[in-house]
Amino acid sequence: MDEVLADPLSKFIALYNRDYGVPLDLKILPGNEIHHHVPEHANMAWFDYINEKGFFRELPVIPGAQEVMKALQDKYEVYIVSAAMEFRNSMEDKYDWLADHFPFISWTHIIFCGDKIVNTDIMIDDRIKNFTDFEGRKLLFTSPHNELVTNYERVNNWQEVAEKLL
Repeated sequence: MDEVLADPLSKFIALYNRDYGVPLDLKILPGNEIHHHVPEHANMAWFDYINEKGFFRELPVIPGAQEVMKALQDKYEVYIVSAAMEFRNSMEDKYDWLADHFPFISWTHIIFCGDKIVNTDIMIDDRIKNFTDFEGRKLLFTSPHNELVTNYERVNNWQEVAEKLL
C-alpha cells in the first residue's frame, strides 16, 4: 500500500519542513530512505511521525493508482496486503483511507499483516523483502529506496502496471 498506492514520502517531507525547516524535496538519492536526507538531530523523526495516529489517514494517492486498480479489479481478483502490524496505529487509518480512495475493493480483500506471506499470482510492491519466498510474478514499484535494485521486473508508475497487466 505505502509507496505503491499511498504516498507517505510527500507527507514526511511536509512534516520535516514544518517541524525542522529542513529544505527537503522528492529528489531522494537512489538507494536511500528519506531519513538519509535530514540532519542528525531530526533523523528519527520519521519514526515518530509514522507511529502517530492519523499519519496514514491523509496520505495522497499515487497518481493513476485508482483508475488502474479499478481496471485490474475488473480483470483479476485484487487484494490489498499491507504490513500494518509494524505500526500499531496504522490499521484503522489504512482501512479508512482505502475505503475512501478504493471503495471498489471489498473489506474482504484487505489483508493487514506482519510479513506478507501470501499465495497470489502477482505482487506489486516497493520492498524486495516482501518478495522473499513469494513464488508468483514480482513487480517492483519504483521508489527512491529501490532504484538501485536491478534483478526484478520493474514498474515506474501505474501506467506501466496497466501496460503489463491489462
